[in-house]
Amino acid sequence: MVNKPNVVYVDLSDKALGVHKVSSRTTHNLVTPPIMPYPSAEHNGITEAWEALYPEGSINPGNKEHPLGGFGFYLRGPPEFASILKQGASEVLLSYSMAFESDFAWALGGKLPGPYGGEGDSAYGCTGGRQTDRCRCFNLRLMWRKGGGGELYAYVPNLGKNMERLKEVPPKSVQHPDYGLSVGMGAFRFRSGEWVGIAQRVKLNTVGSDDGEIEVFVNGERVILATGLTLRESNESLVQGIHFQTFFGGRPLHSQSLPPRSRSHALESGHSPEWASPKAQKAWFSSVSGAILANECHGSNTFRHEDL
Repeated sequence: MVNKPNVVYVDLSDKALGVHKVSSRTTHNLVTPPIMPYPSAEHNGITEAWEALYPEGSINPGNKEHPLGGFGFYLRGPPEFASILKQGASEVLLSYSMAFESDFAWALGGKLPGPYGGEGDSAYGCTGGRQTDRCRCFNLRLMWRKGGGGELYAYVPNLGKNMERLKEVPPKSVQHPDYGLSVGMGAFRFRSGEWVGIAQRVKLNTVGSDDGEIEVFVNGERVILATGLTLRESNESLVQGIHFQTFFGGRPLHSQSLPPRSRSHALESGHSPEWASPKAQKAWFSSVSGAILANECHGSNTFRHEDL
């Protein structure tokens, strides 16, 4: 391992990475994952990872009728990194590596981890159609669709030109009735049986301006860029870490075009049986890292989980 200034290397563990608000109904056990190719030689030979289990028939963890699958928690990073976030980092890069098992059955889609933030505890639960405090939080998880197509599934404040800007992102972007947006649908594609590196850059806007940005990289290549955003109205609204959540389920692509009477069913159908995992299968998550790109603080500004 090369010694680098301002970089803190930590274990892949709940304690080291500031994991909290863990879903008690699922697991994220630390395991030795199968040997699979990785596009970067630097990451070859990943020896430990959090394992996500998706039992046959499993779906969104909030459901009460079907098996539970995946996992969910929030991750703020090690103490020094989390402290800099809290002091007001305005631009942050968060990343992880993940792999779906070989011959992964995608079904209609599912969610993957991504950055979250906002004002204090308003940052939690900024998803799933929540309407209160929507201007005080943001959530930027990723999503896979049928066949492995990837997208950014964004919940952002309904401020300024946010919806307009995000719907302009190619190749296709759609606003859903629950205020979530499918951004850059099909801009990249997941493949089973190999590791993929995911990185997301979040630049918070200057309060009073629409200069916020969201950028997504896959294996080092930019696949999504949204600019001209208003992600906050107050300097108290900050990037807080990664919403580390994965499960089968999501939003139907057609629901925004349905008549009002039909939209209720469409919203629920994202968690209906056709979205469930068609068989028992797994995914793995590792190489979690974060970097402060812009801040007014001092001290270590990067953390990284490194296989030693």
